[in-house]
Amino acid sequence: MRIDVTWYREFGLTETVFTGAFIVLYLLYIIRVSRIARTLGSPYGIIFFKLVLRSIIFALLLIALLGPSFGEGKREVKSVGKDIMICVDLSKSMDALDIAPTRLEKVKNELKKIVQAFNSNRIGIIIFSSEAFMQCPLTYDQTALNLFIDAMNTALVPSGGTDFGPPLRMAVDKLATDNTRAGEVTSKVIVLISDGEDFGDETDAALAEIENKGYKLFTLGVGTEEGGQIRAGSGYKTDRQGNVVVTRLNPQALRNLADKTGGQYFEINDNRNDIARLINTIDRIEGELMDARFIDVTANKYFYFLALAVILLAADVLVQVKAIRI
Repeated sequence: MRIDVTWYREFGLTETVFTGAFIVLYLLYIIRVSRIARTLGSPYGIIFFKLVLRSIIFALLLIALLGPSFGEGKREVKSVGKDIMICVDLSKSMDALDIAPTRLEKVKNELKKIVQAFNSNRIGIIIFSSEAFMQCPLTYDQTALNLFIDAMNTALVPSGGTDFGPPLRMAVDKLATDNTRAGEVTSKVIVLISDGEDFGDETDAALAEIENKGYKLFTLGVGTEEGGQIRAGSGYKTDRQGNVVVTRLNPQALRNLADKTGGQYFEINDNRNDIARLINTIDRIEGELMDARFIDVTANKYFYFLALAVILLAADVLVQVKAIRI
């Protein structure tokens, strides 16, 4: 029967040095003992017994160091995770200055923490204002996600106010159709990031669809209730009457969205940052079984060789044999 052996490490410089040192030192020992024995006229053949024993011990220790793996076995490998669709408001109000440096820049920094925290889960990004656009489909690729996050700016979407309906419907559609595995509803998560100013009339229909699917919706409010101005060129954005526009966070609107779907509301501003709480809350949601398979495995059996070497070494120490008999 053929036994395939794999090694944890290759026979390299360290092993070569040890082997060379053992051979050289033992040869010097044999020469020294042989000279003394010949001078005294004493037999010294027993040293070759010691040589064989210690060579076996050294070989066993060397094999243990190299880490041989052999044998056959099966192990079940399970891959568990969630699908998380993040909807980011890119309306002009996200350029408000009530959070330094701006609301959007703060969101971009926090989004990277979410991506890092869920690196074994699929994450997608939808950007929206009055319309919604798929910026990044569901993916495990953290590098791609971070590149898309860095590229976010309010010029990517039409400036026609904010409507929560289109991004929520798109998120539901993508989570339902981009389903490469049998899913459980508890593993589908939508995160809506906005300042809460919703000017659309289709949000209720989108919420009903989320409720029917059983997906979790978490909302993240960005901004302050005192509000902030929006920089426009060298000045600030004004309305038709020439008054400087002040945009305010509407936490109640976002809180209502989350409550209707059994989710939670979180907030970011200069005095509060709930990103860690959001990550922990999503993390506690039971992930679905994405994949399960059995793979062939071999185990590192170094301990067998190490144990035998220790036994022989103990025997070598305990059993005293005179190399030179007088």
